[in-house]
Amino acid sequence: MARYTGPREKIERRIGEKIGIKGLRSVMGKTSITKKPYPPGQQGRKPSRKLSEFGQQLKAKQKVRNTYRMLEKQFKNSIKQAVASRKEPYGTILNALEHRLDNVVYRMGLGQSRDQARQLVNHGHILVNGRKCGIPSAHVSIGDIISVREGSKKSAYFMNLVPEWLPKHDPPSWLQLDKDTMTATVKGQATTEESGIQPTDLQAIIEFYSR
Repeated sequence: MARYTGPREKIERRIGEKIGIKGLRSVMGKTSITKKPYPPGQQGRKPSRKLSEFGQQLKAKQKVRNTYRMLEKQFKNSIKQAVASRKEPYGTILNALEHRLDNVVYRMGLGQSRDQARQLVNHGHILVNGRKCGIPSAHVSIGDIISVREGSKKSAYFMNLVPEWLPKHDPPSWLQLDKDTMTATVKGQATTEESGIQPTDLQAIIEFYSR
């Protein structure tokens, strides 16, 4: 599966905001944007001009797309499909993003970043309704049960590393999480408040792809 393999911390510096790409390092303030709060490159330190309407829409799109660690084509298709459904656009887009399997694994606290959660899915550690699913972009529905493969629970990662942070993890209200068994049930729809995505950004993204 195609994925971005370039320098991740430069993405935050280019956007100008923390979007949690580095997981725990982002929470602890140990990322590049903390030390260098300006865009990368020789012109980075120069005062930036006020963004045009297009520039603001592009920034919102890049921020949300990189938050969910998606490539442009995949993200664009997700937005266009959500808008074409003619349902309430903000909620439809948000749940198309939040209910991706890799994001659900991240929201469960099994990975400290979405990149780490995606790797868990790719390597076959995650089950959906008792069946192995190795597709990070797979959409989970209300009622689906997400769990860790029994054989994977014996690995050093799930036996030693995950127990260090999982007890302190607070999942969103739409996920019912059993930390002892590392199992979660999708109970509802995601909300903008818990996702951290602003409605203004969602509107800017819709306008960007409507051009």
